[in-house]
Amino acid sequence: MTVWDDLVGQDRVAVQLSAAARDADALVTAVSEAGGGPVGEPMASSKMTHAWLFTGPPGSGRATAARAFAAALQCVSPDRALGGVPGCGFCDGCHTALVGTHADVEVVRTDMLTIGVKETRELVRRAQLSPAGGRWQVIVMEDADRLTEGAGNVLLKAVEEPAPRTVWLLCAPSLEDVLPTIRSRCRLLTLRTPPVDAVADILVRRDGIDPELAASAARATQGHIGRARRLATDERARARRAAVLKLPLRVDDVGGCLKAAQELVDAAAEDAKQVAEEVDAKETEELRAALGAAAGTGGRLPRGTAGAMKDLQDRQKRRATRTQRDSLDLALTDLTAFYRDVLALQLGSQVALANTDVRDVLERIASGSKPERTLRRIEAITACRQALDSNVAPLLAVEAMTMALRAG
Repeated sequence: MTVWDDLVGQDRVAVQLSAAARDADALVTAVSEAGGGPVGEPMASSKMTHAWLFTGPPGSGRATAARAFAAALQCVSPDRALGGVPGCGFCDGCHTALVGTHADVEVVRTDMLTIGVKETRELVRRAQLSPAGGRWQVIVMEDADRLTEGAGNVLLKAVEEPAPRTVWLLCAPSLEDVLPTIRSRCRLLTLRTPPVDAVADILVRRDGIDPELAASAARATQGHIGRARRLATDERARARRAAVLKLPLRVDDVGGCLKAAQELVDAAAEDAKQVAEEVDAKETEELRAALGAAAGTGGRLPRGTAGAMKDLQDRQKRRATRTQRDSLDLALTDLTAFYRDVLALQLGSQVALANTDVRDVLERIASGSKPERTLRRIEAITACRQALDSNVAPLLAVEAMTMALRAG
């Protein structure tokens, strides 16, 4: 199994990355045989470059493609000398890069709302170092769209003047999510939403999921690999989705609209609370121990360490905010798919329905309204997502949406 096998439905991208990895391997090998030296100049005439931007819709596998490429760049399989393509998936370089333990592969992902200047400066500092033992210094930034403007300007300098053996792999949903000055210096790779059948197949092969359940999860998430896996393996996720799909039947009156909105927000808050319970207490205790606090959760902290604890609490609060937003956004995505199916039925489209498990509800809603009203409802959901992105209070945004769904 090669590293490219994880790129579900992305054959064109796999071919491009494989060719670049082959050229990168040739460059490093040539430099090593010549006794060292920079590899930047030969890179200009090859399929390899120092900065890449992976874009594609949620679930397309942007981060998976970036990590696979990082593994291929670190591949040390002896088959390379015989013409084999880097990225065998079995050698020490591939394995450690994929599991996240390779010394020269830094994977940056955030559970906060943004990536700030301080974190970016540390990455830029690391990017100037030579590889510790691998063939390249690779930095994978899975959430490049979360860079603040200041952090983006810090990153720009590193991308403009790259170190000889450093490669930046940036991931974002679209080109517009990255500063123009950065994206103009990256080679663009655009991924597509994987076919539903391909997602179902990998759930069966890799996760051992029942074929019928895998097909249902892949269809419900419309090819989103991560969400399909979660839906197929997590009973709570299936129950939460089922509750969301009942919402269109509960907005017949104002009271139902307000109650449905409150329940959506409460469910998202519960998700954030669960994450906090799993992570916050452990982080807090580890920091207290590192700062030399007295034994026990109530032990006194040494003087001058209160600021560090306050910073941790602020990060945990921001993480809870993002978790709640992500949970709400997932619910709104499911709701959009529901009304998309309603519209397909109203227009007599032959497109495959995502929510076949609630077809009776879809047909009921479709027969009781017109396509124009369905489109307005989809627009109301989109407006709610935009409001949440603009830091509108979640309950206010969701209440406005449910009232709009009632009005149609």
